[in-house]
Amino acid sequence: MTDQRNGGIAWTDETWNPMAGCTIHSPGCANCYAMGIAGRFHTNKAFAGLVKQSKHGWVWSGETVFHPERLAQPLRWRKPKRVFVNSASDIFHDGFTNEQIAAVFGVMAACPQHTFQVLTKRSKRMQEWFEWVARTRNDVETCGVCVESMDWYLPAMVLRPDFMLQWPLPNVWLGVSVENQAAADERIPDLLACPAAVRWVSAEPLLEAVDLGEWLFGFADEPGIRKIDWLVVGGESGPAARPFHLRWARDLRNRCDVHRVAFFMKQIGERAVGDVGETQYFLKRDNSEMDAWPWDLRIREWPKTREQRIAEIDRELQAWVDQ
Repeated sequence: MTDQRNGGIAWTDETWNPMAGCTIHSPGCANCYAMGIAGRFHTNKAFAGLVKQSKHGWVWSGETVFHPERLAQPLRWRKPKRVFVNSASDIFHDGFTNEQIAAVFGVMAACPQHTFQVLTKRSKRMQEWFEWVARTRNDVETCGVCVESMDWYLPAMVLRPDFMLQWPLPNVWLGVSVENQAAADERIPDLLACPAAVRWVSAEPLLEAVDLGEWLFGFADEPGIRKIDWLVVGGESGPAARPFHLRWARDLRNRCDVHRVAFFMKQIGERAVGDVGETQYFLKRDNSEMDAWPWDLRIREWPKTREQRIAEIDRELQAWVDQ
């Protein structure tokens, strides 16, 4: 049964949308589920003006909206959760100001019990925002303007010099979406240039074979080495789904296994393509349950913290010495 709180997203427990609205950015956006939801409920006040009709159906209008009244939601969740930030938008969309983004990070800073999963296609803007934080972090009042209607200025914590001792925020996983090689080549270097406790890539919907090469290589704990900590892979769902070749996923799974990168198979989608010798074939359409997948892709791993990675390496080294 689908959990409505997380929209059926297997790698998160909850979605949190202090922002809404977006723009088609790249081929991976073509069948955006959030755009479809906004179109379905376009008469609802919460979605008004965010989408427009086109010959292909509802598409993003480019309008965005910031919801300060939703900022405090994670503060009310007592039980620790994995929280997907902005499933109905992109936190680094140009429609949001630096201060508004900082307000969201401020709430994440104030909720160390939760793990926040940030995902963007706008990697350049993400890098620019982190550079802005580095320049502006002594200005405590910078964030206050975006929450004038509220009686608390908690979001300003993210820019306080004393709070920067916890920077990057240890409970924030920073990620980029990658649908093809061009997206990987553009976005992953930007991701690795940003400070983050965990860096991850969502290769969903994966539209072609992607070589992540050097971005998977090396130990993340070595000085000066930055790499991906977690890779999520998935095919496309919905009636307009594009083909997803299982060998693309297997290739990435094998590379992750060699280089100690956590691998999470989210879904194989509606048009999964398998191979037997030289013959390709489509799997059955009902691939929503993991039991319908090939057994070797039923893998869902979570990224390890720095301390866990060091302990794991130490154990393996000790086992090698004891042989």
